[in-house]
Amino acid sequence: MLIKRICSSVSIITIVAVCLFFEPLYGLLVASLTAIGLYEFFTMVEKKGIWIYKYFGVVVGVLIPLSIAFRFELTKNWELLFIVLVLITLIVMQFRRRQNIGVIVGISVTVFGVLYVAWFFSFMIKIRLLADGLGLVTAVLLITKLNDVGAYLVGSRFGKVPLIPRISPNKSVEGAAGGLFFSVLGGLISKPFLGCSYEKIIIISVVLGILAQLGDLSESLMKRDCQVKDSGSIFPGLGGVLDSIDSLLFTAPVFYFYMSNILR
Repeated sequence: MLIKRICSSVSIITIVAVCLFFEPLYGLLVASLTAIGLYEFFTMVEKKGIWIYKYFGVVVGVLIPLSIAFRFELTKNWELLFIVLVLITLIVMQFRRRQNIGVIVGISVTVFGVLYVAWFFSFMIKIRLLADGLGLVTAVLLITKLNDVGAYLVGSRFGKVPLIPRISPNKSVEGAAGGLFFSVLGGLISKPFLGCSYEKIIIISVVLGILAQLGDLSESLMKRDCQVKDSGSIFPGLGGVLDSIDSLLFTAPVFYFYMSNILR
């Protein structure tokens, strides 16, 4: 399993590293991961017997990162308009159904999936489009993913106290602490990209580390609800796309707003 994890991780790092240098290619990569992640999410939900427009949700979700990557905006706040139009469309589509059971749940889950996976993950493109975006994407990836690495290494070796066993029985308090420590290391490594003091780097690294773990736990909670172990199996040893980006779904938006509105 460890060998599979390493091979999958090296493959992912290589693909991301290459795509990072080419904005259009990077945008397509994020859009592709969004499509697969949404498909995995909706497939999990279907296991609960919830009726949803899976493929409509996937198509709508992919339009969000693509429109950002290729700078297509109908209005200044087009994202809110887009979400409203999607909601109206989903309601109209319900008129074609022969039964009324599950209408509210189906619409809510579809919109939630688009927001949770597509909109949150699209901030990875917005970060890339900032000044020094290449370095900033590298920084958020290092801080977030080193948290995953640290939690796994420390937790598997020293983990004794369960963190939240009903959600994720394998996660421990020691692993969570190790993850935060590795996030700070990632932040310090990223100092040339962030261009701020060590104090601010430590603070943002700890905040992102906590958010990364919340993102991981949130997806674990959804998987337990749907009674699945992994969201998919596209990455041997790691699981699905959603399993790999869950922590970024929470860190990317916060990092983007911090770097674009507060720090810079």
